[in-house]
Amino acid sequence: MASRDREPLASLLLYYLFKWTVVSPTFRLYFRGRVEGAQHVPKQGPLIVVANHASDFDPPILSSCVRRPVSYMAKEELFKVPVLAPAIRLYGAYPVKRGSADRSAIREALKQLDQGWAVGVFLQGTRTADGRIPNPKLGAALIAAKAQAPLLPVSLWGTHRLLPKGRKVPRSLPLTVRIGEPIPPPAQTDKALLQQTTEQCAAAIHQLHDLGR
Repeated sequence: MASRDREPLASLLLYYLFKWTVVSPTFRLYFRGRVEGAQHVPKQGPLIVVANHASDFDPPILSSCVRRPVSYMAKEELFKVPVLAPAIRLYGAYPVKRGSADRSAIREALKQLDQGWAVGVFLQGTRTADGRIPNPKLGAALIAAKAQAPLLPVSLWGTHRLLPKGRKVPRSLPLTVRIGEPIPPPAQTDKALLQQTTEQCAAAIHQLHDLGR
């Protein structure tokens, strides 16, 4: 089956509805957010969006700011909730078993890319307290190599301060999202090439992040 150039229509409609009614107004008004480098985002076709990660708010903010839906992995249990399951599927989430091998997540990501989605990967694999990436994982580069899809480095600045421990409502603090130029995928899945591309992505994100507000 040939790859799609764009995401399924129903997913696109849900994305724009959620973006313009919830995410974008919150980002622009409450967080005084701004976006730099949006011109670097390919408007269609497979794309790996790689970013730093410090907050649960990162996925919707990132998807909204790159101006196209971004698909993320989600734990399998969420897909058993009757109302939530169809909604998050439409929004691009794909199930991954807790503790499953990395190849399961990679296989599902490749399916999403084949349907025209951009796939989001946080390079650290988990949240960090300061938004830095001390130990980037090779998964994004491996997916990019298998799909021959470019990687788009994105810095999320300020999200690590939004919700300190013990606080239930996020603070109204300024956020900045910076988008770098796409990075070509590794030509092969050779580990040395994957490591080189991963380090290039992390360096690009840190360079954007160091610009501050």
